[in-house]
Amino acid sequence: MYYEAGTLVATGASSWLPEPFVWDGRTRQWRAPANAYRETVLSLRSQDVPHEDRASAFEKIPLESRVAMEPRPYQKEALGAWRRDGLRGVIVLPTGAGKTAVAVSAMERVGRSTLVVVPTLALLKQWYSVLQDAFGGSVTIGLLGGGYHEITPITVTTYDSAYIHAERYGDRFALVVYDEVHHLPAPKNAIIPKMLLAPYALGLTATPERPDGGHGLLPDLVGPIVYRRSPEDLAGTYLAPFELVRIPIELTAQERFDYAQAEAVYRDFLEKHRLPMRSPEDWQRFIMVAATSHSGGREALLAARQRREIREGAMRKGATLETLLRRHWDDRMIVFAKSVAEVYDLSRRFLIPGVTYETPARERKEILDRFREGRYRAIIASDVLNEGVDVPDAGVAVILAGSASRREYVQRLGRILRPREGKRAILYELVTTQTGEEFTARRRKEALH
Repeated sequence: MYYEAGTLVATGASSWLPEPFVWDGRTRQWRAPANAYRETVLSLRSQDVPHEDRASAFEKIPLESRVAMEPRPYQKEALGAWRRDGLRGVIVLPTGAGKTAVAVSAMERVGRSTLVVVPTLALLKQWYSVLQDAFGGSVTIGLLGGGYHEITPITVTTYDSAYIHAERYGDRFALVVYDEVHHLPAPKNAIIPKMLLAPYALGLTATPERPDGGHGLLPDLVGPIVYRRSPEDLAGTYLAPFELVRIPIELTAQERFDYAQAEAVYRDFLEKHRLPMRSPEDWQRFIMVAATSHSGGREALLAARQRREIREGAMRKGATLETLLRRHWDDRMIVFAKSVAEVYDLSRRFLIPGVTYETPARERKEILDRFREGRYRAIIASDVLNEGVDVPDAGVAVILAGSASRREYVQRLGRILRPREGKRAILYELVTTQTGEEFTARRRKEALH
């Protein structure tokens, strides 16, 4: 029995081989993806098959965090559940509940070379800082991505860089930590685990569910969900208690008239082409059909855009936001808009710093630093602050517009749940009545249940 790095290769009898192995007639050998390593080794051991492991190059590294912090009870429970499931699985905790601390404890428990995979360069830097503080005295922390190519026993990388280099370094790491693991089932990212020998895996997220149903792949890619807590479970103890306030917004007479006209054109096209509208996939199908239709397609697309702009930018939403800004003059507030244009419009109107994907990194950091220091009491942002950015503590959030995504809703709520003495967080939702926004708001609120 022998192995080759990156791919498991076996010769001889095949009765012990687990299902992933297939016969390669060209080389007359049994082969399997790298992620079959764990199952193969366990099968060999259980059947007392003589073998020699030439595949793994894992390193034992005695890890002890220099940051003295007593794990919270739910963090201990999460780690216990992960250990009982064979050091594989997904832990679901709300934003601000200390998922990174759980990962640090898991790395101490395993004591082997570890790869941490993150979705953004901002998180790459954050994880590097956390791991440097925890383990920097005993091991060098490596970086792969963002212009860095330093492979060490503990390395932080992005999903994009892992996709490119996983096959090359697939034999180096015994544990892989997937931060924001809901990104892993994406078609390109799902290849990463297949190129890694790592017998141990930990996925971290606040919301594992994906609109495309890809979360059903997580048990095979990283392991099942072994532990889960919602914001409601931890509010008032380890997260700030919070209140959800829904404010109905009525359209003006002119807005109602314009919305009804756009809605009629849009609905007529859906009925004519028998297009349901129950999921993101249905929306994509509508876009494709309308873009290629010679009869009313362009008008339907313009109508869909107009109805969205009317309900998201309703005039009375701006007036209500002004009232909330006055009411919470002494609180730090994050305002979430959906479109970049709306962020800029409201930024100019209320003289509030705006943050979008177009904001340069240096300017974004300056805005967030000033918000953290209290020099700015409010900021307005698009989707860019939902994930992958270390947002300073705030006590109030206002959702002017958003999608039906459960993940987006939980992430935005999580931005105001960091505990503080005497703090009670408030999340306002401004929902335009008698429009599709009511359905969207109901869908995303299901996240808390």
